[in-house]
Amino acid sequence: MKSEYIKHRIANLISINKIVTIHYYELDKTFFFEGESHNFWELVYVDAGEVEINANKNTYFLGQGEIIFHKPNEFHTLKANKNAPANVFVLSFVCSSEAMKLFKDKTLHLPPKLKRYIAAIIDEYNQTFDKMNFKDMELKLRENARIGGQQMIRTHLEQLLIMLIRAQQEKRQETIFPSKESMENHLTLQMMHIIEEKVYSRITVEEICATLNYSRTYLSKIFKLHSGHTISEYITMLKIQEAKKLIRQERYTFTEISDMLSFDNPHYFSTVFKRKTNMTPSEYKNSVQTI
Repeated sequence: MKSEYIKHRIANLISINKIVTIHYYELDKTFFFEGESHNFWELVYVDAGEVEINANKNTYFLGQGEIIFHKPNEFHTLKANKNAPANVFVLSFVCSSEAMKLFKDKTLHLPPKLKRYIAAIIDEYNQTFDKMNFKDMELKLRENARIGGQQMIRTHLEQLLIMLIRAQQEKRQETIFPSKESMENHLTLQMMHIIEEKVYSRITVEEICATLNYSRTYLSKIFKLHSGHTISEYITMLKIQEAKKLIRQERYTFTEISDMLSFDNPHYFSTVFKRKTNMTPSEYKNSVQTI
């Protein structure tokens, strides 16, 4: 007997038609982009530091972990904060899905667990396309591009957008019934905030645990789960990000930066910097490109 199976048509909440540009910038402190508009979407994610964005006569100040969407034909500018040079991820794409209206005129804080999608997009981009300069208008496939890389970029982006929509819905629900995950997310963000506030101090894991009145075992577990890093790794990562900003400001010596960020000594600072960036502080200073 022949079975009559019913083939279920998959409903697409978000469908990306084309990728236009992908950039990751380490902005110079004097950076200012005078603005543009285009007939496709653009997302801007602040990975470190702070930026000032103007969009349709509104001004937004975005800090680390925040994301903004520019809708099609929206005029927008981008300016670095002179006191906090920024690392910024920018991706533009074509999408006509109705669900995209949920991102109009919004800035969002990216939940720590969703950062992996941006990291995955950057990884696929680096293996698939030649690096784009700021004024490049076209993505160009690199020689020996990773197989399936273009599709993986689209897939990761669609997942990121869907997860952001879910996060907005969950946030509305959690204002009434906080979930275990939302409480853990809140604690993770609290820990990140403490580390960011004390990045110029000699902060320890024990101090963070004492501040929040939770055990080291519990906080270490949820921080790793929701951020993808151990607490110690995150402390070091932020200190190195801050060191890179200070180097780009060109106001301090490496010894002064080492002292400011509470490293044991300049040699140890240089060792950690090289381990995390694959460059010495001097090599990094010489490699920073004024955009």
